[in-house]
Amino acid sequence: MSTIPEPEPSRPWRPEDGPEPEVWTWPNDDRPALRVWSAGAWRYAPVRARQDWADGTVRYQVEVDLRGTTAVTAQTYQWPQPGLRVAHGSGSKPSRSVDEQRQGGMPKAPPRRPHRGPQNGSATGT
Repeated sequence: MSTIPEPEPSRPWRPEDGPEPEVWTWPNDDRPALRVWSAGAWRYAPVRARQDWADGTVRYQVEVDLRGTTAVTAQTYQWPQPGLRVAHGSGSKPSRSVDEQRQGGMPKAPPRRPHRGPQNGSATGT
């Protein structure tokens, strides 16, 4: 049994915390990632954003499957904690700008294929 504690999620920023955090993002195809200790295993967690709070603390918003069931959730963790490790960095510089390429956006619909079924509207085509 491991002695590593599971990391504690961070609460959201509130106005009484001071100025809003600076938020940094990376391009979706080159995001850094953490490993999150959860349910007895290190879980891979791509970083959605880094938050630099006015009090000097850093928080990472990640996407992670905490139980190994393919149910991915968004979690925010204050860095550092024993249950967090760096999985890998990014080759891209982070940005504070709002950029659709960095945020993802809506998926595009697949191209439509021509209809090949019955032509007269009946189930058999006759």
